[in-house]
Amino acid sequence: MSTPRKILVYVDGTEQSITAAQYAICMASYFKADLIALYVINTKAMEDLLKARIFLQDEQIEYEHDMEADAQRYLNYVNELAIKKGVSLIQRSSRGSVHKEIVNLVDEQNVDLLVIGELARIRSRRDELYDETERAMRMVSCSVLIAKDEDKVWQMYESLV
Repeated sequence: MSTPRKILVYVDGTEQSITAAQYAICMASYFKADLIALYVINTKAMEDLLKARIFLQDEQIEYEHDMEADAQRYLNYVNELAIKKGVSLIQRSSRGSVHKEIVNLVDEQNVDLLVIGELARIRSRRDELYDETERAMRMVSCSVLIAKDEDKVWQMYESLV
């Protein structure tokens, strides 16, 4: 792999995605690469809940507003982490299907490296089919780094000057 010039980190609010963000910040600092953080408001999942009559239309709208607020909060948090280490961050949020939005941004921005958090344990074949982050990992045109070991990543992030 050549030196990454553009790094994309996918943030979804989980601890694993924050670990991925810390790792991506370290990589961006080391390689002097551009760093983009993406949060996807999963409207596909909400549409499925509405079709299954789990959500009413009014509940869907309220839930979308909550998710938009979450997206901004998590992107701002990752931006604060980046600023503390002298790394500039481009914040992006989008709406739609998670894997499609990640793939589209990788292509649109000519991303060299996608950083994601550790994938959840697969409990069933069905879970494997519906894991959006895993689908994105398999479909993107760039290299993918899966950040693991929260404690080691935290130490690496903390040691960054």
